Amino acid sequence: MTFGEICHLVWLNIMENKSKVVLTSIGIIVGAATIVLVIAVGRGGQMDVEDQFKNLNAASIEITTTSSSQSSHSSSGGGMMGGSMGGGGARPGGGTGSGGNMPGGMGGMMPGGFGGFGLQTVTATLTEEDVEDIAVFIPNVKEATISASAKKDVLGGDLEEAAASTVAGVKPGYAQVSNLSLYIGDFIIDSDEEDKAKNCVLGYNLALSMFDSVIEAYDSAITIDDVTFVVSGVLQQMGTVSSGISPDESVYVPYSTGAKYLFGRDINPQITIVASSVDNVAGVIENARILLDENYPGATFTISDAGSKMEAASKSSETLSMLLLAVAVIVFVVGGIGIMNVLFVTVKERTKEIGVLKALGMSRRDVLLEFLLEATMISVFGGAAGVVASVLLIPLTERFGVRMEPIATGYLLAFTFAVATGSIFGFYPAWKASRLIPVQALNQE
Repeated sequence: MTFGEICHLVWLNIMENKSKVVLTSIGIIVGAATIVLVIAVGRGGQMDVEDQFKNLNAASIEITTTSSSQSSHSSSGGGMMGGSMGGGGARPGGGTGSGGNMPGGMGGMMPGGFGGFGLQTVTATLTEEDVEDIAVFIPNVKEATISASAKKDVLGGDLEEAAASTVAGVKPGYAQVSNLSLYIGDFIIDSDEEDKAKNCVLGYNLALSMFDSVIEAYDSAITIDDVTFVVSGVLQQMGTVSSGISPDESVYVPYSTGAKYLFGRDINPQITIVASSVDNVAGVIENARILLDENYPGATFTISDAGSKMEAASKSSETLSMLLLAVAVIVFVVGGIGIMNVLFVTVKERTKEIGVLKALGMSRRDVLLEFLLEATMISVFGGAAGVVASVLLIPLTERFGVRMEPIATGYLLAFTFAVATGSIFGFYPAWKASRLIPVQALNQE
């Protein structure tokens, strides 16, 4: 038989068994749709990571403080007081006192000072002096700045009542460190910091929520915790961030102004460092940890770099994609097994037909090709239907807050997998059909 005749025979068999073809291809449809969705989710996750970190330098390092508890000797004779006043703890300005080595600093160890053990909370507040120490004593530091943030009541523009927003006290160099750019106006400048000026910079989304337009927000007056500030600039829209301050929803004020009028004693600053290159990040982190341990004995610091965060977020996204891809492969395998089982049944049902065709001169190769083409046609239909289903499912999935970024490669890969699955799992039943002996097939009940 010619190839055209075989194709015609395959088409007739498929048309006579439409419902069977549809039911057989369900596994392939689900698998193909899953492949497209998996790739779209993975791509969406990668783009989310890029968006979240686009305002962070890969060589940036963040340092924050956490309180820790350490055991200390207490005494009924004032040994604890002597140990505390000896200056062994952190200095307010960011250095260490020398009293820890003085006799008074050993009060907890002196005779009569064995009243028991207790837990002493060691806290440290990062200061501008620490930034200067980092810039001077740590090599390969390109930029270093300090900032602090807190939720404050912001009122102005069209707002009828104050809204809680993130207010960040920052230095003039913060914009460069965080890759912030202005839509209009100026960022915090040196004179604002020196004069404790009541100027502020609004995030893009916050400005639009308070005023009719960004232009209207510029040079307007707002209040932050009942303190009046003048809007000296509005940022470009930045999008989401992975952690820390979200620029679009925040207010930026001079660090000195925030420390004086807004944060008070509750201030909890963080230091941001930018290494000269990504290769120097590990060394800068190690040196910063050593320096801060010397300045604040017993205090605990959290030091993280943007590069590690980006890598961790990317790996999490990749892991999720691989997990979903594994699910898709399993679905394909199940669909392929379904095709194989149906073809086995089909071969059983059409044994006499095969015997007649072989008696009329149809070769083993022709029989193999016929059944293999049937399996391939089923998988082609399943792959095409799966791709169409994925196109319809993507908008529905996005309604649940999942970012989807479908690409042409995903559709092509899904269709290719579908066709390959049908052909691979359909080969064995087709081979079994081609091996039937005509006489036995004709006599099959």
